[in-house]
Amino acid sequence: METTTFGAIAAAGVAAGGIAVCFAGNGEGLLRPPGASDEADFRARCIKCGRCLEACPYQAIRMAKGPTGAETGTPVIDARAQACRLCADFPCIAACPTEALHPVSARDEVRMGCAVINRDLCIAVQGMRCEVCYRACPFIDSAIAIGASVREGDAIHAVFEPLVDPEKCVGCGLCVQRCVVGDPQVAIEIVRDYGEARRRIDEEQSKHVSNPWAG
Repeated sequence: METTTFGAIAAAGVAAGGIAVCFAGNGEGLLRPPGASDEADFRARCIKCGRCLEACPYQAIRMAKGPTGAETGTPVIDARAQACRLCADFPCIAACPTEALHPVSARDEVRMGCAVINRDLCIAVQGMRCEVCYRACPFIDSAIAIGASVREGDAIHAVFEPLVDPEKCVGCGLCVQRCVVGDPQVAIEIVRDYGEARRRIDEEQSKHVSNPWAG
């Protein structure tokens, strides 16, 4: 039986112009492929064979590289470069020989993380009409919806703000990839811990955002 080794995948990455992505820290916060559960379980099961990388038709899955450690060679997704497209047949999961990527029966069962929008950076919150993340979401009007509100002290300009539902967001990262904001950073990030994501979303919604139309 033909096998794929870590060394072969590494060599292929160099030949292909780089399928590896750097990371820092202990791996927490990395976006894992669909089917990955908690980080400890994933690391215990993943044998770094690279089969999920080979199976991904969009080359969204890359090899983590960095300081020597348990994370090096494990599959990660850089959503800004190429988000997960939530393939109907999940070829990455089917290719995994150890169930480090657990089988899922439907796209809405994936739990890669939850999108958190930074309201200080989101141009829709600042007063511009932007629905890019909303339109990019594969669960439009469910995981991301548009909420209309009137800013305090401004009875003229309505705010059409993207709102994330943590119960529906699967963390694919398509909103991150398509976000038009890039300086100083993308206005959306995927938080893998759903409890932390809910806390961050509540924190963002409690922010007072200044009125750009105030003279």
